[in-house]
Amino acid sequence: MKKSKELKILAVVAFFTLVTYWGVEPYAHSVMHKHVEFKDFKYEDLKPIKAKGNAENGKALAAACIGCHSIESQNMPAPMDPVTASATYGVNPPDLSNIAAIYDEKYLANFLKNPVHAAMVEHKFKNGKVYPMPPMAMDDQSAADLVAYFKSIAPKEITPKEAYESACGRCHEMRYAKWTQIGEVPKTKKDIKTGMDPEYLKFEQKLAQYKSNLVKYMGKLPPDLSIIVRARSEHFLKTFIEDPQAQLPGTAMPRVGLNKEGYELVYKRLEEVGDPSKPKREAVGPWVLGYMFIFTFLAYLWYKAQWKGLKDD
Repeated sequence: MKKSKELKILAVVAFFTLVTYWGVEPYAHSVMHKHVEFKDFKYEDLKPIKAKGNAENGKALAAACIGCHSIESQNMPAPMDPVTASATYGVNPPDLSNIAAIYDEKYLANFLKNPVHAAMVEHKFKNGKVYPMPPMAMDDQSAADLVAYFKSIAPKEITPKEAYESACGRCHEMRYAKWTQIGEVPKTKKDIKTGMDPEYLKFEQKLAQYKSNLVKYMGKLPPDLSIIVRARSEHFLKTFIEDPQAQLPGTAMPRVGLNKEGYELVYKRLEEVGDPSKPKREAVGPWVLGYMFIFTFLAYLWYKAQWKGLKDD
């Protein structure tokens, strides 16, 4: 067989492979899954707050928050334990210590004034059904002051684990990380598999009650997110977090309101738990590419040596 025929065969195979990959597969995916544009966590549907916030004024306003929320960094504990809070509100209200570090400022200000609209859950709370957090009767200046206060107490650095627990952990568990909606699974001295450890049994009872309250509030139990990064693409996850209704119209999940940095921290936590081997794979990648390059080069030299001195038929 002539060399030219070999090249033609290679070109035909490469052509149809590329057509299949770049033509058929994307088309099939676009038909099966609608495309949702990512809007970079800008929340353009929300009203901008132009007032400049005053943290000192916001500190006084924060007194209205601690009736439901904790601010642990300021030594303000939660007024209720998670189970009691979930029985009252449906879900345990978040601690407010680090919200300004992971949530968008415009979202926070709008959420304070009209939480149902900011969270995009109008479809769920209608016909007299009341959202657990009432809108706070405040103007733009007061909302800006309160957000400024939360910014003043927010930590400069926050871990992916802390970001996840604040943004997602009150509804979604991660059993691979031993995280539940009411906190980490307690470490016990006895074998918890026997079911005989009183501490663990008490924790399980509390968790079961919390989940029951959460189901009543949400309609069903939110999924475990241990391996969500393997089940969904990053594009789906960031567009879903940014606007749940765009991906799943009618879903009970509220718009969380994360800023870009907050999302990146949450996604990193999802990767840490759902794909812990990724750093090792990425470290091995350059070595694999190097091996393939050397192997290809040696194969080419072998090919040239075999055909050396031979004439085409």
